[in-house]
Amino acid sequence: MTMRSNIKSRGFEVVTKYQQAGITLPERKTSFSAGYDIMAAEDVSLQPGRVTIVATGVKAYMPQDEYLGIFMRSGLSINNSLSLINGQGIIDADYYNNPGNEGHIMIAIYNHGSDGVTVRKGERIAQGIFNKYFTADHDDCNGQSTRMGGMGSTGK
Repeated sequence: MTMRSNIKSRGFEVVTKYQQAGITLPERKTSFSAGYDIMAAEDVSLQPGRVTIVATGVKAYMPQDEYLGIFMRSGLSINNSLSLINGQGIIDADYYNNPGNEGHIMIAIYNHGSDGVTVRKGERIAQGIFNKYFTADHDDCNGQSTRMGGMGSTGK
């Protein structure tokens, strides 16, 4: 018989600001689903021709050689002419609880349509898929840099 460890390896938690907001952690809907459905933490209006940052109220933790890929849900995207402004979001392992940001996952949605779209709290807006990545020979990062902050913080 194998004993299961209580050590966390990958998953989701509610960020401090939304602890009392009734946030549901992302989950897969079927046993063969690759993605964890991520929901909006509050109602938000997506104006035509604009990018809107949608709060999810959650953060993700994972091993250091993984990332969480963020993808727009196809039904929401196709039915409302919406897309992620960057195509795919990437949540690195060190985004979680870094010194400058708790790791709150925010979804940047662009409305390509001519009408506004309202996203309601609890509506599934994106999917997160955990992925392993590999580094190149002679990669010299070796953890010398420490992430400080939120979106776009590695480019500063």
